[in-house]
Amino acid sequence: MQRTTHLLYLHGFRSSPQSLKARKMADTVHYQYPSLTWWCPQLPPSPRQAMALLQAGTAHWPLERTAIVGSSLGGFYAAWLSNAWNCPAVLLNPAVHPARDLARYIGEHPSWHDPSQKIFFEASFVQELLELEAQPPTFTPASAPAPRTLAVIAKGDEVLDWREMLARHEGGQVRLIEGSDHALGDFDLYLPEILNFLHLT
Repeated sequence: MQRTTHLLYLHGFRSSPQSLKARKMADTVHYQYPSLTWWCPQLPPSPRQAMALLQAGTAHWPLERTAIVGSSLGGFYAAWLSNAWNCPAVLLNPAVHPARDLARYIGEHPSWHDPSQKIFFEASFVQELLELEAQPPTFTPASAPAPRTLAVIAKGDEVLDWREMLARHEGGQVRLIEGSDHALGDFDLYLPEILNFLHLT
């Protein structure tokens, strides 16, 4: 297995590159892996635009040495891209049915990390998520090898159902946590395992 040289981090709904986990990963890369190409873009609320941004921004990346980390909605995107690119991905409390879960959030919302910044989640974005969900983000044993994913799932997640996450991603590696929360406030505890899975150590 080749060592990862390019790492993509995808934040969740209403989140940003300023999230605790994103900043922790950015600092780890900066200080421990300075030669690694790191990209953590601010994702637009439109799933179609988000995926277009990611595809364009990584167009020249060597996919055989690329890995992804995604949290919540970003975990859904990461699973989808991991399938499309056949590259490893760490999924942090990944959304499983984002179209269903975000349908009730149509409208304007403040960003978690800068309330002065607003996002508007349009009804059409739910349809865009449905289109992505229609293309399964995980391999089936009959068609391909097991998914190259590590799902870090907290039973204490107050936003998403850990049972749904486990059922979707148990085909890959799973780190099932007793307790914790949706934001993985104890993220540092799992960082060594994540770095190892990403072939950074």
